[in-house]
Amino acid sequence: MPQRRILSLWFPRLAAEQVLRAEPHLASTPLAVVREDGPAQVLSSLSLSAAQAGLHIGQPLRDAHAMCADLITRPARPQREAAFLDALHRWAGKFSPWVSAEPPDALVIDLTGCAHLFGGEPGLMAQVTQDCADLGLTAQVGVADTLGAAWALARFTAQDRVAARSGDAIDQEAPATRAKAGKRRHWERGGAAPARQAGPATQGNIAPVGQTWSALSPLPVAALRLPPDTVAQLNRLGLRRVGDLLGQPRAGLARRFGRGLVDSLDRALGSAPEPINPTPPPERFAVRLSFPEPIGLEDDMAAALMRMAEQLCTRLKARGRGARVLRMEAYRSDHQMEWQTVAAAVASADPHRLMPLLRLKLPQIDAGPGIDMLRLEAVGHEVLHDRRIAGHLEAARRGQARLAQGAELEDLIGRLGARVGMEAVTRRHPAESHIPEKCAQVLAAAWSEPASDWPKPRTPRPLLLWPPEPVSAPDSPKPPDRFRWRGRDFAATGATGPERIAPEWWLDDPAWRSGPRDYWRVETDHGDRLWLFYAHGGALSPGWFCQGAFA
Repeated sequence: MPQRRILSLWFPRLAAEQVLRAEPHLASTPLAVVREDGPAQVLSSLSLSAAQAGLHIGQPLRDAHAMCADLITRPARPQREAAFLDALHRWAGKFSPWVSAEPPDALVIDLTGCAHLFGGEPGLMAQVTQDCADLGLTAQVGVADTLGAAWALARFTAQDRVAARSGDAIDQEAPATRAKAGKRRHWERGGAAPARQAGPATQGNIAPVGQTWSALSPLPVAALRLPPDTVAQLNRLGLRRVGDLLGQPRAGLARRFGRGLVDSLDRALGSAPEPINPTPPPERFAVRLSFPEPIGLEDDMAAALMRMAEQLCTRLKARGRGARVLRMEAYRSDHQMEWQTVAAAVASADPHRLMPLLRLKLPQIDAGPGIDMLRLEAVGHEVLHDRRIAGHLEAARRGQARLAQGAELEDLIGRLGARVGMEAVTRRHPAESHIPEKCAQVLAAAWSEPASDWPKPRTPRPLLLWPPEPVSAPDSPKPPDRFRWRGRDFAATGATGPERIAPEWWLDDPAWRSGPRDYWRVETDHGDRLWLFYAHGGALSPGWFCQGAFA
């Protein structure tokens, strides 16, 4: 069985470099990604130029602007950064099928039995580094027998052996004193000061097989993934390197610093197991079609999209899923890409139902000098439940009619949504409330089912409702014989009521600060049947108002 080998891939500037990929004109300007930390804003990711200006992660934004006046900032977008890491996860699958993500900015790859395909581990590291450079990403790589050691080598090198400054002045001054003495002796002999060796030599950040101990020894104790307070305590005691811990009794370390320190050390050295759980790649449904000659006519694009939709739907049906959101991309001859997104009212795997939606978006694609390739992807897809019709012939015929009628309505909602936006197509549903204007709620038609039956109100409700409008009438709870509304004079020929409706005492609704209302159905000499109410007064003055009209 081959020796287990783990590669840790860390992107220290992932969020900032993702912004630079979208805005390359900011490459020469200090750039920082800012996140909210309570009431303050702190730096969460820095570009190379921002780091060279002296800024650091976790620094308050106001201090960063004081140090670097030309700093450009962008807000942190965790969802987009997670999606970018997912894309890098798929890219890392070219090196090994065993890939796991370490959010927010790292990947772990199990290279066991895979490195020889790339010319060994040095060749594989060179390929990883070159791919990341082509993507405009800064990457640090570490390869070792264990996940903990690979993690440490990717983030620390032998030059990081000097730990944080502590109160041990003798230990801190001794290396400087010896260095000065060495320089002085070489100066007396007429030579240059010798170069200091920083720990055992390894091939880049690769720990040779079976030499995890020697690879970790010169690294600081922070390489063991310890909490900051534990690292500070170890530094105060003079235990600054991993090698300083290797010779210490485990019982004493566990008694002084807790079991976590010993477990981290054992996992890094391979004495305790640390499995890698690969993240399964998300299901992607996409097809593309290349053309021997560029096309530009709408009919040609529609014919190509029909062929692609059939292939896409075949793949969706095989997995029991249906497309809800489709994205079509047109790659032009001038190396430009045009794209459009369309959403369906319900998930479907029928190309004849999806194609009319795609046709609505074709006029918005600029073919330019011609289109070399089309790509169609189901960006959003859902599980489809199998529908089977059982029973006698009449029941089957009725079931088919029901399904066909529902499909026509769903297709209509999809076409309307493609033109005006799916959120603009709404339907009303009943709601539980005794307040007249809250008896119904507005839902998006594409994400809701039609209301089967509406509960019948205990008292008649008007056909039209609007916000209460003031009515000029005597200030009396008795229905007025004459009143003025919307610039017109009315005479009441009949009134039915009252219906007392009180506001919701657990809510502070500004529209109901006038207190309880007495509603009346008033018939006028103009033939109108109005819904008037008298507000008895609360936070506002009492008076008469009109809120609706009956048929």
